[in-house]
Amino acid sequence: MEDAVRPATRPPALLHRQQLLRLTPDGWARLLATPGEDAARRCVALWAAQGFPLVVTRQPASGGDAIAVGLPAPARFGRRRIALAVAPEDVLFLDEFPPAEAVTRLLPRPAAASWRALVATLALQGCRARVYGGFGWQAITRLPYVHAESDMDLLLPVAGAAEADEVVRLLASAAWDGPRLDGELLLPDGAAIAWREWRDHRQGRAARVLVKRLRGVALEAPT
Repeated sequence: MEDAVRPATRPPALLHRQQLLRLTPDGWARLLATPGEDAARRCVALWAAQGFPLVVTRQPASGGDAIAVGLPAPARFGRRRIALAVAPEDVLFLDEFPPAEAVTRLLPRPAAASWRALVATLALQGCRARVYGGFGWQAITRLPYVHAESDMDLLLPVAGAAEADEVVRLLASAAWDGPRLDGELLLPDGAAIAWREWRDHRQGRAARVLVKRLRGVALEAPT
């Protein structure tokens, strides 16, 4: 789950959206020294003290050495989205959101069995789903993120269109009585597409879909 990253003067080459970064102590010190709103600074201070990760967000099209990251704050900090930038040399290692089975403990007991079954079925298709969003952050931090309207945000790595079609079929037909299943298919080139948009495109209901990449978004017609 963790890939070591040596201190560098340029961003790691394998960054992708929804990836997590763990920072060095010096990295946290530099973030804490950056001026900002008091509530945001208190949240960053908590993250530094606990060694919680930051998430890689869409990078500026202009490039540059700094890595754009985000900190989606929990309920106690107003659920604000805090945008930050870190230097490559401040990256201790790269990390990922928890595997889908790790959030089972956050579900009501009646939903847990059907969740395990869905995760196992996806794995049989070669898709090792991860969970981001509120459920993912609560699993990582054990802070309150999940609420009654929370979706289950899935990051769904697929090898290509055929596997994407099968994963989408499984999600759409799942016997699932828990939170709404949301999230993105992650293609081998790093492109991410909402699984429902992929379904609509493949069924002829949408000519193009929103494709998200590390350095931009575009409406495209994937094949």
